Amino acid sequence: MVLSEDKISHLSHLILNELVRGHRATFLVEEGKVLREIKRVIVHELRAEEAIDQAVRAKLASYSRPISEGSPEWETLYHKFFTEERQKRKR
Repeated sequence: MVLSEDKISHLSHLILNELVRGHRATFLVEEGKVLREIKRVIVHELRAEEAIDQAVRAKLASYSRPISEGSPEWETLYHKFFTEERQKRKR
C-alpha cells in the first residue's frame, strides 16, 4: 500500500492524539519525537508489506501454469503465501 506523506502524517497525528487523549501513554520525551517515531514505524511497516507483496506476486508469476490475478485460486494462494512470507520475515 502506498500512502502519501500527508496521509502518513495524518495517521501519525491521529495515533498520537488518541494516546494523549485516552491517557494510554505517558511520554518521557517531547511529543514531536514521539510523532516522528510513529511516522517512522508506519513507513517501515508499509515498506515491509510492499516487499512481501512483491515476493508473493513473483512467486505466483513463476508458476508454470498461469493463474489469473483476482481469481479465487489466485486469491487463496496469495493469502497463503503472504501469511507464510510474513511469518518468515517476522522479527
